Amino acid sequence: MTYFTTAIISDLHGNIQAVRTAVRDALARGARRFICLGDVVGYGARPCESLSIVMQLCSETKASVPDCMLEEGEGPIELEPGLCLQGNHEHALLNSAEDFNPKARSAIEWTKDALNAETDREKKFAYWDYLDGIESRRTDDVALFAHGSPRDPVREYLLPRDIRDASKMAANFEAMDRNVCFVGHSHVPAIYYEGGRIFQPQGVDGPYGLGVSAENKAIVNVGSVGQPRDGDNRLSYVMFDGTTVTFIRLEYDHEQASAQIRAIPQLPDFLATRLAEGR
Repeated sequence: MTYFTTAIISDLHGNIQAVRTAVRDALARGARRFICLGDVVGYGARPCESLSIVMQLCSETKASVPDCMLEEGEGPIELEPGLCLQGNHEHALLNSAEDFNPKARSAIEWTKDALNAETDREKKFAYWDYLDGIESRRTDDVALFAHGSPRDPVREYLLPRDIRDASKMAANFEAMDRNVCFVGHSHVPAIYYEGGRIFQPQGVDGPYGLGVSAENKAIVNVGSVGQPRDGDNRLSYVMFDGTTVTFIRLEYDHEQASAQIRAIPQLPDFLATRLAEGR
């Protein structure tokens, strides 16, 4: 079986500066397939642009890299079928954000208005149809993909401290129907092994052989493209070739991303400040 070199991205959160940087870097590293683990929108100032890119980049049929991701004079780049999952922010857009904290709830309400403000009627309907159609949990021949965790794909967080919670980790490994699962949601990159071991990458780290089996499963948190929270303000994503993972950390123009958030009165200033802090 051919496993195409795959860039696994998550938690873009409408941060178009980070999205562009991550996608261009992944293409340069040979990615020909993209998987997004959810939370394309929420918090950031450019939800429509981010969603448009993901809809094409992660198409489940063969597609090409969006023109806005290409360098001047660069020809089309064909992509293998990918996929995008529903995160808790997409779920809140479609249902309710009542369980969100006030800052996140404000961002969701503004994001909903931003999507509805799209003047191209067909494009606006395409956004909502797409959001309504994506699932919270998917598999391919090798891996399981979820936004939050294997047992609760939309809402449950996995953080490094959870490796000491034997019952929580056991329940999540039991919920896996593949030997490796990729998640996001917590915005903190790590690999959790079934035997109670954890690997926390430092910067660009890998390729790292997972060495998984039915007796030694692993859950890989890819971190966040649009809002890192591990004290490192560089964007985070993972390259996966079916056997090994490489964690990528990249500088991006977080100052511009912050300025765009601050230019929108409905978005709390905190959402801009945290981009510089990586928290």
